[in-house]
Amino acid sequence: MKNILIRTDSSSKIGTGHVMRDLVLAKKFPKDNIFFATQNLEGNINYKIKEMGYDLHILNSSCTNELIKLIKNLKIDMIVIDQYEIDFLKEKKIKDETNIEIFVLDDFYQKHYCDTLLNHNIGAKKEKYSSLVPSFTRILCGHKHALIREEFHLEKKRVIDKKSKIKIFLIMGGIDLLNLNVPIIHELQRFSNLEIDVVTTSSNKNLINLKKTAARFNNVKLYIDSNNIAKLMNESSLVITTPSVTINEVFFLEKPFIAIKIANNQNDIYDYLKDNNYAVMENFSKNQFNKMVDKFIKGFESE
Repeated sequence: MKNILIRTDSSSKIGTGHVMRDLVLAKKFPKDNIFFATQNLEGNINYKIKEMGYDLHILNSSCTNELIKLIKNLKIDMIVIDQYEIDFLKEKKIKDETNIEIFVLDDFYQKHYCDTLLNHNIGAKKEKYSSLVPSFTRILCGHKHALIREEFHLEKKRVIDKKSKIKIFLIMGGIDLLNLNVPIIHELQRFSNLEIDVVTTSSNKNLINLKKTAARFNNVKLYIDSNNIAKLMNESSLVITTPSVTINEVFFLEKPFIAIKIANNQNDIYDYLKDNNYAVMENFSKNQFNKMVDKFIKGFESE
């Protein structure tokens, strides 16, 4: 039995995806003692960690020395690092001072000093890390290593009847960084016979405006901090999302989608989707978006 520490963060600025995928990863170690270490940043979802029954330790900063002290106090055997501020030099310092096993999650093809590296993004390529990690590093890449929540595995087994109305599942990240939910809802009103499920979190700084917008339209339902994301996605006809880890879940449920890039850490997934002729947008454009939705609707109605 190992003592495993997961170092991650969430906030209204950086989003909630890191914590959510780390909660999935934690379940891969059912026989071990799992601890989380996070900062208490504005708009965090640390409550999710507590809800799952894990011990949570709040860090005062992103200082490596503070983290190393916690590692020693908890007698940690392995650390999982899912935090962009901890780079190669900081990982090397952790290894030199503690000699623990280091497991890193990476999205950018960055240089790392670790025993295991996981990039579970669609299209991630192992060979790109050949000069970025030590020779002893075990590299796990691509969708076969995707961190898919158990709820999605259960939903995949459920047969969904085709509906007469088109149901849109709109999920622009937990914090909707560019405030795109509102303009997308407005553009979707151009089309008839649509039902729209919008999913966000209480960390979304644009939540007040989003609530007002959703209340204006009878065909819009807003879900905040929902525990039924897999069910809602599985019952949808079309997913509108970002080229982020959510795409792993979309692919898993084999749902048609439109992906709109909102951050630089989505470049790799965006490039993969574009190269493989999926419906993607580098920036939100009303004209391009409406053409994509119209194309989907015509295909849906012709089936």
